[in-house]
Amino acid sequence: MEEFDYIVVGAGSAGCVLANRLSADPANRVLVLEAGGKDNWIWFHIPVGYLFAMGNPRADWMFQTEKEPGLNGRALNYPRGKVIGGCSAINGMISMRGQAGDYDHWRQLGLTGWGWDDVLPVFKKLDGHFLGDTEHHGGSGELRVEEMRLKWDVLDSVIAAAVEMGIPRTSDFNTGDNNGAGYFHVNQKRGLRVSAAKAFLKPVLARPNLRLETGVLVEKVLFEGKRAVGVRFRQNGQTVEARARGEIILSAGAVGSPQILQLSGVGPAEWLSEHGITPVLDRQGVGRNLQDHLQQRSIFKVSGAKTLNTTYHSLVRRALMGMEYALFQTGPLTMAPSQLGIFTMSSPDHERANIEFHVQPLSLDKFGEPLHRFPAITVSACNLRPTSRGTIRLRSADPAAKPMIAPNYLSTPEDRRVAADAIRVTRRLMKQPALGRFRPEEYLPGPGVGDDEASLAKAAGDIGTTIFHPIGTAKMGLPSDPMAVVDERLRVFGLNGLRVVDASVMPTITSGNTNTPTIMIADKAAAMMIEDARQGDRHA
Repeated sequence: MEEFDYIVVGAGSAGCVLANRLSADPANRVLVLEAGGKDNWIWFHIPVGYLFAMGNPRADWMFQTEKEPGLNGRALNYPRGKVIGGCSAINGMISMRGQAGDYDHWRQLGLTGWGWDDVLPVFKKLDGHFLGDTEHHGGSGELRVEEMRLKWDVLDSVIAAAVEMGIPRTSDFNTGDNNGAGYFHVNQKRGLRVSAAKAFLKPVLARPNLRLETGVLVEKVLFEGKRAVGVRFRQNGQTVEARARGEIILSAGAVGSPQILQLSGVGPAEWLSEHGITPVLDRQGVGRNLQDHLQQRSIFKVSGAKTLNTTYHSLVRRALMGMEYALFQTGPLTMAPSQLGIFTMSSPDHERANIEFHVQPLSLDKFGEPLHRFPAITVSACNLRPTSRGTIRLRSADPAAKPMIAPNYLSTPEDRRVAADAIRVTRRLMKQPALGRFRPEEYLPGPGVGDDEASLAKAAGDIGTTIFHPIGTAKMGLPSDPMAVVDERLRVFGLNGLRVVDASVMPTITSGNTNTPTIMIADKAAAMMIEDARQGDRHA
């Protein structure tokens, strides 16, 4: 294949933004390589389609974690989007930036240009927000943000219960302080999902200087000395090489990017040698520092409440749901996986909200299984800033082999304490007078689980599951940090012509859902790359 100025590996949340921004200059030839296919399936667009996309090889990489000691030996399914748009094509559509303190912490780590005041203008530029141009939002960006298109009486009462506990009601979680209870805003447009592909990639695919290749399995980045010069990949049974005269950008996500780096000889030398891979660069941080949000999925049976459980199991009501969506693009088919959010402190030890609730008017044993036949709600609490750290490692030198994903959940006393406290907060929430008329009855973890630290920590291991927010496996840092993989301009230390741009570069996890921050990172990265190119510095 011919030469390009930029080769972007991965057309997910970050890669779609990079494709858009880098190809805006007709002088730049941009190649985007995506392992998945086109988003030409109805369930990529109807919001409730995540129920059918997760666990389906058409849409999902079908990863699993290793058996986790902190989860009492359980392995978890680990969905990752395998389609243009990546995870934004199958995720919960929740528009969430995190907290100002998250980004100010990055700046305090020495990462110039990543404080809240630095990133807020980027968030506003990206916003196509229903509130329009305000102090916190923008109205003309590509990433559409709308209100939920349905409400549930029982969820309104959960908000009232949170207020009774002293948690303020909020109508906007994206002002820099997300403490409060309210309905999430979502990346939808008139009842349809807005993925990164729909927002950023598909509108510019007609540009003659932009080329998208799908069904691509990247084998490795090619180097001449310490400079990245191309990418080798498989497509339609053939091995192809594409060359880059400018830069190669890995945007394959917190699982895929470290995997490709390691396949290319960049990573801990001792890990690479296990698979016969000759190191190009011994970089110890590649695949380390994995962080994720673990939620405790508490379920409460309710009485006298309309929930999706009862609606779904009625053929007549299910037909009416479909009719409502077809006619008005409203109703349960527009549902994000979670409608209601609550951000609060798990204990007085925390200065800002450190747990997030996702509250749902439904319950099931796990995604992909049927909804329960009894009316119930799910009240899931996650630790927003976990201290546990995991790894992504090669299982073999075969690029088609799924990597070893070991999040190492609940491996620190702090995380076990927060998990126990979060269950206590959940129980206290469900006992508030505002919910009394629904007579909540604890189903999970169950009334037999005591309120002591040991019992709750074990219960957290039994019911804990991921909210699909892996980050940090190629983190930003200073040159003095041996675990850092990229600098503040997302250039890989010790190599030329190679950057990583996706959630893997976050040094610490943001306090909320991670899709919007990943899109912000990509927009900032593209601006940096364009600036560097104008200054004649392609990190040569």
